[in-house]
Amino acid sequence: MAYVGMVFNPLPDEERVFESWPKPGEKMRARYISGLYPLAEMGPLLRKQGAQVGLDRAEVWVALCDGGSGLEDFVRENFPRVEAVILDFYHAAEYLAKLSAVLHPKDEDRALEQTKAWSRVLREEGGEVMIAVLENWAWPSVKGSGSVREEVLGYFRNQVHRMDYPSYEAKGWYIGSGAVESACKTVVGQRMKGSGMRWSEAGAHAVCHVRALYRSEHSQWTDFWRRSTAA
Repeated sequence: MAYVGMVFNPLPDEERVFESWPKPGEKMRARYISGLYPLAEMGPLLRKQGAQVGLDRAEVWVALCDGGSGLEDFVRENFPRVEAVILDFYHAAEYLAKLSAVLHPKDEDRALEQTKAWSRVLREEGGEVMIAVLENWAWPSVKGSGSVREEVLGYFRNQVHRMDYPSYEAKGWYIGSGAVESACKTVVGQRMKGSGMRWSEAGAHAVCHVRALYRSEHSQWTDFWRRSTAA
């Protein structure tokens, strides 16, 4: 698996542009690392990038990731000062969408309406309230809904300590990982997943390095080649 790590300066919502960065005059600045690393090797690489841009001087550390196995432990091991490891809101909302689709298999509009209503509860009230809503819902007799309901409840119960979204947003913290999700596409996908492309492991690893450098803030690219030429 090609991992992508990202260190960036967050901007107000109206100024965020991830997929087409960089553009002249745009304020977003980001540094990427990427490669076919084991997850454990990503920690030191991310810490190094963070240190270079002053992470140690930050008053508050907040982490944001999906519910993938081992990610929360990875964050706490490598960034012990984090005050919260937030579960990406949109990954959680996807589970609600899955349940809505089972409840309304022949009516996409009703399924979407239900997803929006539940997502609003999750965002405004948090994970504990969302669990209570699902536990006390008057479930119709729809084939397959029981097993999906238990799947969704199991996921939410396991992750509820990371789903206090109203408190996170009140503090000005991100609850969505759109920036790094976009990085997976722009750093790796756009270059390595073209039609007919095939890569050796060594070749893919090398291209990930170059691509991460190329997509990072401009000074990273020019400084690298300046040092390489001098050497």
